[in-house]
Amino acid sequence: MIDDVQKRAAERMAKSIESLKHELAKIRTGRAHPSLLDHITVSYYGNEVPLSQTANITVEDARTLLVVPWERTMVQTIEKAILASDLGLNPSSAGTSIRVPMPPLTEQRRRDLVKVVRQEAENARVAIRNIRRDANTELKAALKDKLISEDQERRSQEQIQKLTDQYIKTVDELLEEKEADLLSI
Repeated sequence: MIDDVQKRAAERMAKSIESLKHELAKIRTGRAHPSLLDHITVSYYGNEVPLSQTANITVEDARTLLVVPWERTMVQTIEKAILASDLGLNPSSAGTSIRVPMPPLTEQRRRDLVKVVRQEAENARVAIRNIRRDANTELKAALKDKLISEDQERRSQEQIQKLTDQYIKTVDELLEEKEADLLSI
């Protein structure tokens, strides 16, 4: 019973960390990275599919992505999808491939992105704390139903708090890493 509650809490907290990593990967640092285009969808035979399922995305150099569609007919569609995205990128097609240069970030844009990163990290912390609250509520319910003793409940809550602290520390480390990445020129 107690192990199940702790295991579920740990799994949910790990998912929160993965979600944060995914969100941070979308935030541009000025360096080209294939994950920048992960959330872009393309119309492919009437269906909206992720760009990565219609083309090969590679890093050509530090500031350029190279998108090579698997079908020649997709070049225009992919180019339009990248242009329409919220990334502010200006792709240029060269026959069967698309080059996506990363414009340099201005100081103001960097500061704005740091604010966005901090907000994402705070959202992850809140999610982790909510998971802790849910786990503690389950333990209190088990105590009320006399499935566990007060000592077991207290020990379990301490373990869940340690788990929470560990995951929040991970969030802080990811935040520091991303901020340093954004502010480096």
